[in-house]
Amino acid sequence: MALDLARPDAADIPTTDFVPNDLESFWMPFTANRAFKKRPRLVARARDMHYYTPEGRAILDGCAGLWCSNPGHNRAPIVEAIRAAATELDYAPTFQYGHPAAFAVASRIAALAPADLDHVFFCNSGSEACDTALKIALAYQNVTGNGARTRLIGRERGYHGVGFGGISVGGMVANRRSFGTLLAGTDHLPATYDRKHQAFTKGEPEYGAHFADELERLVALHDASTIAAVIVEPMGGSAGVLPAPKGYLQKLREICTKYGILLIFDEVITGFGRLGHAFAAERYGVVPDMITFAKGVTAGAVPMGGVIVRKGIYDAFMKGPEHVIELFHGYTYSAHPLACAAAIATLDLYRDEGLFARAKALEPMWADAVMTLRDKPGVLDIRTVGITAAVDLVGRDGLPGQRGYAALETAFHDEGLMMRTSGDTVVVTPPLIISEAQVGELVEKLGRVIDATA
Repeated sequence: MALDLARPDAADIPTTDFVPNDLESFWMPFTANRAFKKRPRLVARARDMHYYTPEGRAILDGCAGLWCSNPGHNRAPIVEAIRAAATELDYAPTFQYGHPAAFAVASRIAALAPADLDHVFFCNSGSEACDTALKIALAYQNVTGNGARTRLIGRERGYHGVGFGGISVGGMVANRRSFGTLLAGTDHLPATYDRKHQAFTKGEPEYGAHFADELERLVALHDASTIAAVIVEPMGGSAGVLPAPKGYLQKLREICTKYGILLIFDEVITGFGRLGHAFAAERYGVVPDMITFAKGVTAGAVPMGGVIVRKGIYDAFMKGPEHVIELFHGYTYSAHPLACAAAIATLDLYRDEGLFARAKALEPMWADAVMTLRDKPGVLDIRTVGITAAVDLVGRDGLPGQRGYAALETAFHDEGLMMRTSGDTVVVTPPLIISEAQVGELVEKLGRVIDATA
């Protein structure tokens, strides 16, 4: 019996299962779904420094989307580059094949990275970038005859994405507790934040370089011959803007070099201008063995992430018969043509508008402005570094995170401000194109939010 594949009449298509703009079906990530769906915070379009609600109300973007939109939103060169790329090459595999833009982007990123960090492996997100870096570290130890080096070391309060590798080395309890046993053979350095000695610090705190010495203890405990890599964020972003203390990263580099341990900087947040440089490694004068990136590389317009690897690591894999795959790892959408087009246009904007230097020049004014909030009710601490800031608020008795959530809602609905919260910590990380007047506007709005939720 032949199948009838003719299109049914419109009257025969059931419509009862579809409700336009129904919020229920989307299980939202890192979101209190029930609370959100009772009072949604929806945006429908964006331009430069603002989002706009479906009703047209302007929302000042105080968090660059999700640390992504460093050059602002819907910038014409990026939009046009994506549009042009979509008309020419919708998709091309990078397994056994390639397309020119992938090599162009890799060259541009390698040129921005310090020293001999000159090989780029592409993926699609920060989470994938961190897991990729960890896999490269383990594989490198294998190919160099150090297969016993399997231990991975992260840091308490660190965030390295949501893959099993990333949450294993990550140190944020809420990201770990739901998933049972994670990767074996991981350990953690202590967090670098000590409010007693670091409160209300602009930039890197003077106190805390000694926290790096804990790596010596872990080496003594596990033996260096078992440790593959250490991964840290130069600035802890998701934990609430925790800048590395002065000298801390330099100490980690010295200890890792001493024992032959790879050092990975997770720069998914700090990369592409957030701290006034292409990468935080440049700000601190430290050359890690790998740098992970994502977010700002395409201004968030198309997903892209990656790992920048030192030449010696790449070369270690380039042995044996030339027809044999050197690293059995990759993603279907690695170096996607549209992502590459967006990345090239974004990198052009950073260069042509001098946005990294602009962020560096704006940092003192930004820090001074945010610090004016220190006498607001219930402010425990304020931390700033680059164009980022966090404000720790006194929580409500027995209700951790409730004041932070109230601040999130008040900011959006009453003040027209988008910001991030982590528990009772408010985080602001605006696009790098923010003007001095808009800095003042953001701080005034945030001040009113703090007052309203005290």
